[in-house]
Amino acid sequence: MTNPAEHALVANSMVDSREGDFGCTVMDLRKLMELRSNDAMNQISSRYGDVLNICSRLKTSPVEGLSGNPADLEKRRQVFGQNFIPPKKSKTFLELVWEALQDVTLIILEIAAIISLVLSFYRPPGGENEPKTQDGVALEIQPLNSQEGVDSEEKEKKAAKMPKKEKSVLQGKLTRLAVQIGKAGLIMSAVTVLILILYFVIDNFVVKQRPWLAECTPIYIQYFVKFFIIGVTVLVVAVPEGLPLAVTISLAYSVKKMMKDNNLVRHLDACETMGNATAICSDKTGTLTMNRMTVVQAYIGGTRYHQIPSPDVLPPKVLDLIVNGISINSAYTSKIMPPEKEGGQPRQVGNKTECALLGLVTDLKQDYHAVRSEVPEEKLYKVYTFNSVRKSMSTVIRTPSGGFRMYSKGASEIILRKCNRILNKEGEVVPFKSKDRDDMVRTVIEPMACEGLRTICVAYRDFNDAEPVWDNENEILTELTCIAVLGIEDPVRPEVPEAIAKCKRAGITVRMVTGDNINTARAIATKCGILTPGDDFLCLEGKEFNRLIRNEKGEVEQDKLDKIWPKLRVLARSSPTDKHTLVKGIIDSTVGEQRQVVAVTGDGTNDGPALKKADVGFAMGIAGTDVAKEASDIILTDDNFTSIVKAVMWGRNVYDSISKFLQFQLTVNVVAVIVAFTGACITQDSPLKAVQMLWVNLIMDTFASLALATEPPTDSLLKRRPYGRNKPLISRTMMKNILGHAVYQLTVIFLLVFAGEKFFDIDSGRNAPLHSPPSQHYTIVFNTFVLMQLFNEINSRKIHGERNVFAGIFRNVIFCCVVLGTFISQILIVEFGGKPFSCTGLTLCQWFWCLFIGIGELLWGQLISAIPTQSLKFLKEAGHGTAKEEITKDAEGLDEIDHAEMELRRGQILWFRGLNRIQTQIKVVRAFHSSLHENIMKSSNQNSIHNFMTHPEFAIEEEGPRTPVLDEQEEGNPEKVFTSGTRVFPTDDEVTPYANKNNNAVDCSQVQMGASHSDSPLHSLETSV
Repeated sequence: MTNPAEHALVANSMVDSREGDFGCTVMDLRKLMELRSNDAMNQISSRYGDVLNICSRLKTSPVEGLSGNPADLEKRRQVFGQNFIPPKKSKTFLELVWEALQDVTLIILEIAAIISLVLSFYRPPGGENEPKTQDGVALEIQPLNSQEGVDSEEKEKKAAKMPKKEKSVLQGKLTRLAVQIGKAGLIMSAVTVLILILYFVIDNFVVKQRPWLAECTPIYIQYFVKFFIIGVTVLVVAVPEGLPLAVTISLAYSVKKMMKDNNLVRHLDACETMGNATAICSDKTGTLTMNRMTVVQAYIGGTRYHQIPSPDVLPPKVLDLIVNGISINSAYTSKIMPPEKEGGQPRQVGNKTECALLGLVTDLKQDYHAVRSEVPEEKLYKVYTFNSVRKSMSTVIRTPSGGFRMYSKGASEIILRKCNRILNKEGEVVPFKSKDRDDMVRTVIEPMACEGLRTICVAYRDFNDAEPVWDNENEILTELTCIAVLGIEDPVRPEVPEAIAKCKRAGITVRMVTGDNINTARAIATKCGILTPGDDFLCLEGKEFNRLIRNEKGEVEQDKLDKIWPKLRVLARSSPTDKHTLVKGIIDSTVGEQRQVVAVTGDGTNDGPALKKADVGFAMGIAGTDVAKEASDIILTDDNFTSIVKAVMWGRNVYDSISKFLQFQLTVNVVAVIVAFTGACITQDSPLKAVQMLWVNLIMDTFASLALATEPPTDSLLKRRPYGRNKPLISRTMMKNILGHAVYQLTVIFLLVFAGEKFFDIDSGRNAPLHSPPSQHYTIVFNTFVLMQLFNEINSRKIHGERNVFAGIFRNVIFCCVVLGTFISQILIVEFGGKPFSCTGLTLCQWFWCLFIGIGELLWGQLISAIPTQSLKFLKEAGHGTAKEEITKDAEGLDEIDHAEMELRRGQILWFRGLNRIQTQIKVVRAFHSSLHENIMKSSNQNSIHNFMTHPEFAIEEEGPRTPVLDEQEEGNPEKVFTSGTRVFPTDDEVTPYANKNNNAVDCSQVQMGASHSDSPLHSLETSV
């Protein structure tokens, strides 16, 4: 008869053979991971017995892990799959092409191309021997567009473009500008066709009094089609078809260069969006600081040591408790490794705070490896791991006497609140009363925090009686004995203060969001330059922040948040949820002239929601998790705040590069449109031939895009405020430059067209026979036009009224090569292009005149820049962004989706970026047609995205008396907001006799007692709402 153990062994072997030699399937483990707390423990007990039995089934060790045998690893891959996050499916080439074709400019050109194609098939009766001039005109308009579909297209875009979350600020402005240019071109095109038809009708049927003959109707139709083609030609010249190319080149070039500045851009639009950033919410550790932590001060046995004491000074019992409390109560993966190079600093592997504590053990001439060898990880009886709510870690081990000892470490205010005993200088346990705790806070912890140190308390508790119920955590983590309070320094990166100063000059507000103590956070913020003495700004802790912004139901109210965030600079003791609340509140706020553009840094999995919600999410490349990186737009490969500032510079450079290209191209467009319009109406011909126009288009599209879109950024970009969402792409200064240079070029072109033959003493090119050879007259016109564009390209390098257009020109090798290459190509086309380019060779004197007129563009540019823009009241701006009201209205439907996701996921799972552009458009169309349904649903979705905070798991538990948030008498005045003081370490039944007076806040107990602590060492840094 077999015993139960043997029966279980046989059963397990059968399971192993049936499930790939393992006693658990992937689905079993997945279901187990979905359980929490007691449910998970019950499932383990009922199905597997205990954790060791699970490890036995999986053929692994709870201490050493897998064996590393290749055959074993391969078998596990086949059974359980590979342990990595699968990459997102990349878009196919056709999907990318389809997305590119959604650009408004390209849509206009696509419509024009279809019309041009249709017209090419039109053959009027008797028109077989049609003059070849028509083919030339048709060739000129081939890449063009008719604006017939623009109005309907614009209406569709108005309904569809705004809710697209992926549409960036620049894309929105370019879309509007393209529509505006299309309308202007349509008007010019219509006027051109109307004038040509009227001229033809009046000249033939009124002036010459010819009758309308039925047999001549096909000929009349042929003329009308020709007039229509000329009108479409005028429209085509007006459309900046090179704009999408300029945007693509600028973004691609910037993204490549940003890699050298430690910015790995995952989404192209994030590059230019960063240029409009108005706020940065940054982590502290590793981003503003070096993330190399060291214990520099200690409070042991009633004595505060400003340097690490010698081990001989400490009682042996205290030294033993410190060494064991740190070595055992730390993740065994945290280690201090020898330096990579001789003379270098030891390497910290694992959690940096724990590495700092292990470094203290080493400084005390002790060996934590020996302690861990004596108490290996499998002997740890119970571990309460660190998390953002607990803010402490505790480890339970068995003592030789049969009892239990628990070591705890964590934030000083958390651990000290749970201590009722402390070790004195002899190493004896003495009572630790509330008054003693208050004295320690005032004399030890606050001074350490004011020096920017993170304070960690190390404590222990012995259980000598019966084994307690370990799941009752609130009773276990009490009655601790304080061993020491340690001050850990994480130095500010030396380059950070200057980087933050640049952000301030650039009009960008930097906010620190950290889990550290309020005083530590304030001190670090002061060292970084986020706060300066005398600033009227807010520093809040997470609990106080939530009390100020939430109503009685625990829901975030935007009105309350709008009173806080404009002056908030430091959010301490915050959770990932608090960070998301702040980011969403700033983005959704309607305070100010325009919507804030917010960038956020994050490294943890729980930072995913905040990174997704932000306009630009920065993940840490070194310390960041894969989930955080997947949620981000840009990855900082060096985890350094200065790299964010470089991203701002590159983003603004992208914006300016597009504006430079627009200034150049629109000048060409204005001149070309007027020349084509005037030539068609007066001479019935265009001074610039089809192939010549193609060359001009090549110059102002491809080459100009390459030259102006690759300008390197300069520090001057950070000396102005962000453009913002409503700032037009074409400023009044740019409009002055466009119109000013257009006046110069039109004057020169018209003089050359109508009087050039007399000035140069050559034959006129006007009214030349159909097949006559190219004339020097029109060759000079073409050559002068191109050279004026070439030198105006240099003028276009500056868009803010700068006088020195050559500043930094040699830093852009591409620009110099493009200008020089274009000039050489122009020489070859004029001298050797012949009939295909409608050119003939020019004399040296004629070349010098053309060159002199082209250089005159530079002199004319100096004259234009000398004219104050303010004096030209008639100038208008173009290419405005989206109005704030439209953003608020159109974003409602999208935000409701975010509400639902937050309610379901509670921020623990990443929000993936939604659907691609095509799917988004389909959704928008459906939403547009189901507005009634939206209105019905809006009432149920109207609550804040933060409603999930009302879930019991996120309920805010007050550990002391709750202070009022707003003074009822002053509630109606938003300028007078009382914030409750940051209360330090209150017990459950008492009110501390003092408060940590951050922000000039007033605790209700202080008000009642009339106590004042203006002598606080923090007084000079106090800030208020």
